[in-house]
Amino acid sequence: MPHRFTRRRFVGAALAGALALGPLAACGSDDGGSDGPVTLRFLSLAWQKESLQANKDLVAKWNAEHPDIQVEYVQGDWNSIHDQLLTSFEGGDAPDIVHYEAAAIGEFSKQGYLADLSGLLSDDFKAQIDKGIWDTVTFDGKVTGIPFLLESQVVIANKKLLDDAGIPVPPADGGWTWDEFQANAKKLTKPGQYGVAWALKSPTNRVMNLALNFDGKYFYTEGGKTEVRVGTAETEVPRRIHDMLYTAKSAAPEALGMSGADTLPGFFAGKYAMIPGSVSLRQQMVEQAPAGFEWVTLPPIRGISANQAANPQTLSVSADSKHQKEAVQFLEFFLNPTNMAQLAKGDWLVPTGKQANEELVKATGGKQGWDVAADSVKDLTVAPFQMVDGYPEWKTKYATPALQQYFANKITLDQLATQLVDGGKQVLR
Repeated sequence: MPHRFTRRRFVGAALAGALALGPLAACGSDDGGSDGPVTLRFLSLAWQKESLQANKDLVAKWNAEHPDIQVEYVQGDWNSIHDQLLTSFEGGDAPDIVHYEAAAIGEFSKQGYLADLSGLLSDDFKAQIDKGIWDTVTFDGKVTGIPFLLESQVVIANKKLLDDAGIPVPPADGGWTWDEFQANAKKLTKPGQYGVAWALKSPTNRVMNLALNFDGKYFYTEGGKTEVRVGTAETEVPRRIHDMLYTAKSAAPEALGMSGADTLPGFFAGKYAMIPGSVSLRQQMVEQAPAGFEWVTLPPIRGISANQAANPQTLSVSADSKHQKEAVQFLEFFLNPTNMAQLAKGDWLVPTGKQANEELVKATGGKQGWDVAADSVKDLTVAPFQMVDGYPEWKTKYATPALQQYFANKITLDQLATQLVDGGKQVLR
């Protein structure tokens, strides 16, 4: 959420050919012999040009400084990584170090394919990352990944349109409430211009994510049994978005079938004043905005809190690796504050480490929304849906179709709730 939820999927297909990952049969670690160095295979999913270079530069720097522990960089692809890893884990020939995301490693963790890092990582390293972020990679009491890059949901706005409407830009640590956001979207709406464009082609992750603003959990577990419940807390976000579409008419109806990037032409043309989306959208602002176009990053919207689901990118160590200590030694170097900040900048994401965040804001002067991105980390935490094995099926078969119908005004809020609960009964029984 990963979630690197949107951007990587959007570009993944185009890159699949260029970054296709071959068989991993040769990716296990090398004992190195009594005289040779230990060799670790590092499977990376970096794909952005700047991020790729940062990854390779850091590996080269490590190798130059550690002749006895050599790291071999292996390029992976987000589109094929799950099946490739499953095959390699089952075949006992997995890479030593694996790049993935918190929402996906639970399956491998529960099957015993990933090493428990809790006793291998230094206390100083662990202290750099908040407990709520560590919780996303903790399964059955075992820490099986290092969370290092985060994606939060923010709002990108047209600065001129805000100024024309007399709406001040909030500070990085003082985002609008949902009521304020809705009121400002209404103020920014006039003939030929909508206050906001909600890209809702794939609405479920976004709704699940933002539901935490109102402590909406959707998944409740008691006595070892998990069920879907939809109460007032769960309906707050969909109801408010629906109201913006059909009551206030401040949200663009044509955006319902769009992905995040699809809203950019209309945004740049002044048709939409604000576009809620991933913090990574800032990259496209820098690269694609017309000359003279002034945009700003607004902090996450607040309900009773600004909480959002954290689905960080992760680095894990294979349980079968013969050199787990050496792998962790490399990872603590690779993810030291300066390096983590460099990796986050290359991916337009947020580093999980406190000092890395500080260094990144200092290096960028907080410009291009880096101050907002850094501040959003404090509100990112594990969400119930991330811990539910049946979530992907529930999302695909029930939640996404139901939410699409509701946002298209084809079913009521009560009918939406019924469909979500009934879908839970089917998947979680």
